Amino acid sequence: MNAAKTSETNKTRCLDVAIVGAGFGGLGLAIRLKQNGIDNFRIFEQAEDVGGVWRDNRYPGAACDVPSHLYSFSFEPKPDWGRVFSPQQEIYAYLRHCADKYLLRPKIRFGTRVTEARFDETRGEWEVALDTGERCRARALIMAVGALNVPQYPDIEGMDSFGGTVMHTAEWQSDCSLKGKKVAVVGTGASAIQVIPSIQPDVEQLTVFQRTPPWVLPKHDRSLSMSEHQRFKRWPWLQKMLRRLQYIKMESVLPAFIWDSLLTRIGEAAARRYINSQIRDPELRNKLTPDYSIGCKRVLLSDDYYPALRQPNVEVIAEGVARMDESGIVASDGERRDVDVVVLATGFKVPSAGAPMPIYGLGGRKLQDDWAVGAEAYKGISVTGYPNMLYLMGPNTGPGNTSVIFYIESQIRYVVKYLKRLQAFSDGSLNVRLVVQRDFNQRIDRMFQGTTWTSGCHSWYLTEDGRNTTLWPGFSWRYRMVTRHFALGDYELVPHRSASVEASEEPVSAGEAELSLP
Repeated sequence: MNAAKTSETNKTRCLDVAIVGAGFGGLGLAIRLKQNGIDNFRIFEQAEDVGGVWRDNRYPGAACDVPSHLYSFSFEPKPDWGRVFSPQQEIYAYLRHCADKYLLRPKIRFGTRVTEARFDETRGEWEVALDTGERCRARALIMAVGALNVPQYPDIEGMDSFGGTVMHTAEWQSDCSLKGKKVAVVGTGASAIQVIPSIQPDVEQLTVFQRTPPWVLPKHDRSLSMSEHQRFKRWPWLQKMLRRLQYIKMESVLPAFIWDSLLTRIGEAAARRYINSQIRDPELRNKLTPDYSIGCKRVLLSDDYYPALRQPNVEVIAEGVARMDESGIVASDGERRDVDVVVLATGFKVPSAGAPMPIYGLGGRKLQDDWAVGAEAYKGISVTGYPNMLYLMGPNTGPGNTSVIFYIESQIRYVVKYLKRLQAFSDGSLNVRLVVQRDFNQRIDRMFQGTTWTSGCHSWYLTEDGRNTTLWPGFSWRYRMVTRHFALGDYELVPHRSASVEASEEPVSAGEAELSLP
């Protein structure tokens, strides 16, 4: 769509479906839409290429902690993955391959950021504002922005006064050489345990500011041989079988990480043995040993994190950061370290922090306000008050133990069914009923009771009041079962004001409306 067509798009619906984001979710949905005969869609991507988090996170050592054969679309296997756990560059290349193979690039508006989305109750359409000044109309709006897309910057006193370089791992400055410099890494989460071993050999001094130590288990990563590639190409069923075995293995460890039980103690014992085998210094070992139940925070996998920390040019500060000045960092114990570069490995804002842009639904309600104290949706996909808007990787759909692609594909199946049913209602939109959404989330809250995620430790999974709006509280196969069927009775039909039914003041049951169709 160009500027000359702007006025026209304000009068007529240009799209059946508008998708925001060209990562795994957006691309996977687009492929399935084409395969189901829904071709009038467009993907709006603010970057200049596909890839999402795997395009943006280019820090040294960036890689996946889910096995490669499982961290890929079930309908698009890749027999020649280079490693058991793929690095960022290979996953990024895989997503570009998917976009090219399924001819998606003509459907993508690159370099186009969605600045606002507003539901037009008169016409039952979403008006999507773009940073180009254009406004596009679409019957359905799909938010495929992912859960990890907005970097979380810590509020550190004096950070603006620092004279060196400050960069977040998600916004890595590749032109900034770390060789021979004094570098500080703030944080010890998933990105930190990857970047630290990758930069340690090059820097003069590496200071790691740790707030809470993570539980770490060995990753057992390795290169995959040419003979393995050839076997998977010749016998695709072997790769399918390996994928299923990897899925079963990752599901089998969930009880140790979610419920405080004998399996939890076994998991902690294994992690302690790993620390003890890698860290001989009692003082350092004590700093690196968590004092909370395994699983309460994300369990990390690494073969080289502990070896990097025991090198002579590495220091671990367990007191955390108090403030920064022009040339260094002051720890909470008052000790000061001079540094040239500060790397913020402080993670991302999650959906509970709000929607990525202003989104307005029925009656002008704003999603940021509705989610101010915690994000909430039905099956993590539909949000009451926002007809025909669907989320991929919305609230409570994050995996605590397995591949996020399994969840994404579950949601895509549900979204396709939703969109197909929506086609039957030319004069109305589908809005999930409030009571349905409330009942679903009350069940979610009950499922979290007694889990390690709510055992008392502070994590990015939780809102300020301690509610977990990030993870799915159970086995991933249960989520697949929850999203397997689309029940029209869960939704109400919101008539378009311009339609012949505009005299009806209240939305009617979508199930009842369907019965009255000719």
